[in-house]
Amino acid sequence: YGFINTCLKSLVVEKYGEETWEKLRLQAGVQDSFLTFEVYKDEITMQLVDKACKVLGVPADIVLREFGKYFFEFCKRSGYDHMLRTLGGNLYEFIENLDALHSYLSLSYQASFGFVCFFPQEMNAPSFRVEKNEDGSMHLHYYSDRRGLCHIVPGIIGAAALDFFNIEISMKIVNQTEEEERTGKKEHIVFLVTQNPVFPCKERNEFSSSSQCLVDSEKQIENQLNKEDLEKAKNANGDRGNSVCPVKKSHWKTLRGIITLGKGKLLRGFDPVYPKSLWIDTKTFCNGLPFHMVFDKELKVKQAGVSIQKIVPGLQTMGICLDQYFRIVHPEVPFTISSIQKFINSQFVFQTRREMMPESWKERPMLELRGQMLWMEPLQCMLYLCSPLLRSLHELEERQMHIADIAPHDVTRDLILLNQQRLAEMELSNQLERKKEELRVLSKHLEEEKKKTEALLYAMLPQHVANQLKEGKRVEAGEFKECTILFSDVVTFTNICAQCEPIQIVLMLNSMYLRFDRLTTVHDVYKVETIGDAYMVVGGVPVPVPTHAERVANFALGMIMAAKGVQNPVSGNPIQIRVGIHTGPVLAGVVGEKMPRYCLFGDTVNIASRMESHGVPSRIHLSSSAYQCLKYKNFEITERGEIEVKGKGKMHTYFLIRNKSATENEIMGRP
Repeated sequence: YGFINTCLKSLVVEKYGEETWEKLRLQAGVQDSFLTFEVYKDEITMQLVDKACKVLGVPADIVLREFGKYFFEFCKRSGYDHMLRTLGGNLYEFIENLDALHSYLSLSYQASFGFVCFFPQEMNAPSFRVEKNEDGSMHLHYYSDRRGLCHIVPGIIGAAALDFFNIEISMKIVNQTEEEERTGKKEHIVFLVTQNPVFPCKERNEFSSSSQCLVDSEKQIENQLNKEDLEKAKNANGDRGNSVCPVKKSHWKTLRGIITLGKGKLLRGFDPVYPKSLWIDTKTFCNGLPFHMVFDKELKVKQAGVSIQKIVPGLQTMGICLDQYFRIVHPEVPFTISSIQKFINSQFVFQTRREMMPESWKERPMLELRGQMLWMEPLQCMLYLCSPLLRSLHELEERQMHIADIAPHDVTRDLILLNQQRLAEMELSNQLERKKEELRVLSKHLEEEKKKTEALLYAMLPQHVANQLKEGKRVEAGEFKECTILFSDVVTFTNICAQCEPIQIVLMLNSMYLRFDRLTTVHDVYKVETIGDAYMVVGGVPVPVPTHAERVANFALGMIMAAKGVQNPVSGNPIQIRVGIHTGPVLAGVVGEKMPRYCLFGDTVNIASRMESHGVPSRIHLSSSAYQCLKYKNFEITERGEIEVKGKGKMHTYFLIRNKSATENEIMGRP
């Protein structure tokens, strides 16, 4: 289910970041998000685990163990905390009931969404069996047809033991085999589980300091007990065997086990009372428990409830073999008494065999029964107490059954009705989750489009100006006391236009401007505008910087180099450009509302334009103010002398040759 893959994503994002998850999922070739109740192929989870090992550089057993720990916490955060806490009073009972939890969750998920084993029922979910040892340790048997996932188990069980029972455990594999089962080969892993209690520091000190006092108190109480009752209480307590820890029982627990009954008499433990004979007749028993069966070691049916006889008429013939009419769906074990006894603490699911059913039943889905096995030693027979395994009213109708077929005391009646409502709620939840996912995808696409729009806007206007306009604010004009402006144009551009097709001109200018635009980023100057073949750039506007002249000078040197890579469509030779630079004050502001432009105003703009128009092909023409800013900045500059400038009279100008301290690659922004 998507719940598992979502958990794995959450683990990676939380511990390693979004970038790591994005890299991992791209390598695995899977989507970014998963729906909780949606079924996904096992290969997706396997791929994610495999790529996580490679991307993170961590062995598979460590990744799976960490995933197990995190999955436990993820389940708690997802609302399963209370359900998990109530599975058992100690670790043994907790593990013993994991298969029962699978069975319960299958009602809601319509497939087995296991706590530890998270694969759909039709894909043979793993099983668990736990055995107590004399020293208090346990052997946990793990059966799965998926190899290599066993290391998840220590992670989850260890986290549950510490959180629920305040116990630290160690789990090591003591045996690993393959067993042939009905559905094929299963991996059988045996873990040795040893446990030690974890006491908080304060509690540990109190326990240590009060030990002697507790010993004296216990002796005093035991002296007051009737010897016969004390012995009986001790035996009863020994039979219970609630603790599965290899730790001596504390004095606190000894005192808790003492209860007061009758006239101040103290007893420890509980002794059930059984009648000398069973006060129920056969007919009442078979009617009161309509879904039960009793069979012997040879699987011969000795007794069956009335409802199950109605559904499987063959059971009315006593002495028939049970495996002729049923097969075991869960756990995946052979249909023998020895196999059933091995998994006696597990829930058993039987399914009727289609070929043995009456003709009227053969077109219907087969009936499944779920229940508990009880071995009756005096009779050498097995009692199977069960109920129909039905998830909804629809499944009840498919089998042409009715609520009345289930005994009034059987909670299956209530479960079917409650689960019908829950399935409807889950379907609604699933729809909402799908809509949420659709909105997330749309939101992501919207964000991408927004970034594209902003990138286009920021290419037309300075970012702070664009942001002000987006917020509906008026952008005030700003005065810049010193900046450096550059103009350039293509030599003989008019003649080229007269001899070429328009598309050739467009391609030539586009090739040239793409090169120039890249250089504006390299040298961090602001592109003001382009008009025809004219290209205008400014340094120190809209963000004032003291190095505005150096930036524009380096940009100009890059323009001359870049122009050599653009071909003249008429001659086939590289184009030539003129460049003019001037430094001075300007006024800058936004002009217009429709297609607004960020414009520069002032005599500095005019003089920079005159430097370009009075320049020389493939040379960078500097005004005297630009020269003053650059003369001590490690640039090679030659004097041109006085020239007549239209509208300005005589002006002393210069040519920029090169940057003495920068290489061509640095100027061009190449690595």
